[in-house]
Amino acid sequence: MLKNKAVLVHALVWVVLLVVLYLVNVRERPADASILILVYGALNIVIFYVHYFFINPLLIGENRYWRAVTYMSVVLVVSIGVKYGIASYYQDIILQYRDTENKEKVLTPLQYTVAALITGLFFMLLSTAVYVISSNFKSREHRKSLENEKLNAELAFLKSQINPHFLFNSLNNIYSLAYQKSEKTPEAILKLSDIMRYMLYESNEDTVLLAEEINYLNNYIDLQKLRFKEKMYVDFHVDTDETDHRIMPLLLISFLENAFKHGVSTDASKPIRIDIKVHNGRLHFRAENAKNQLNKDQTRGIGLTNLKRRLQLGYPDRHTINIVESENYYSSELFLYL
Repeated sequence: MLKNKAVLVHALVWVVLLVVLYLVNVRERPADASILILVYGALNIVIFYVHYFFINPLLIGENRYWRAVTYMSVVLVVSIGVKYGIASYYQDIILQYRDTENKEKVLTPLQYTVAALITGLFFMLLSTAVYVISSNFKSREHRKSLENEKLNAELAFLKSQINPHFLFNSLNNIYSLAYQKSEKTPEAILKLSDIMRYMLYESNEDTVLLAEEINYLNNYIDLQKLRFKEKMYVDFHVDTDETDHRIMPLLLISFLENAFKHGVSTDASKPIRIDIKVHNGRLHFRAENAKNQLNKDQTRGIGLTNLKRRLQLGYPDRHTINIVESENYYSSELFLYL
């Protein structure tokens, strides 16, 4: 069935068409124009929609060609019969005409039948064309809807991977503190509790305030600092021209995790550097660190792979990732249009 918007479009098109036909006929036959437009216009519109709703689905959707042809024949015969009955009643208006020599003549039944048949077939063909265009549009919208649902489901799955991944790393860190009987253990548990609260509740939205995401990164850095007996050196710098930018939650943590996992953070001459700049809706995130040869991660992480896929889904054609790696140095850089 037609939806509200489609009904309005159809109604508007018919009104415009009937008005144009009326204006064309009213000049030559002002007394007869209303009869021709209202009566025959209504009949042709009926033919159009009978064909649209009952015959087109058989012809196009179900491929029942013979049944469709049968129904078309019935509609044409009935409509021609009704039109000829009306024409006979208004014979002087409809059947009479003037030839090229300005002589009055009357259409024969055969001539009128052929004319009515051509008119009926025209409106049936028009109905089929509109039906095909509408079906193709609906199919595209349906495919687009399915693609969006698939993308949303994949994003939700990728996001769900972040929590276990982060929790696994954090619990390992806290276990290390507890094993060493460190006084930092309770504080680390509280920090992890704050971080998990953000991950479970605040990040359920499609986007969050960039300020909240930056605060989450700060908490993560504080949690990492509790791991070490030695002082950690982290240069974390934020430069933004606006505070109301929004970003997909938990997007930047993979860069930070990677820097702490492989970087040297206890050497004042080789700090982990994190820079976040936002100007004119463009985010520039950069993380760089010297590589710790004694702290090579033997596990195969999912962080950066997950991040790249989330960016492809959430920010298609709006991001660039640059990664530079050497034996002693690692740098990751993200340009993102918010």
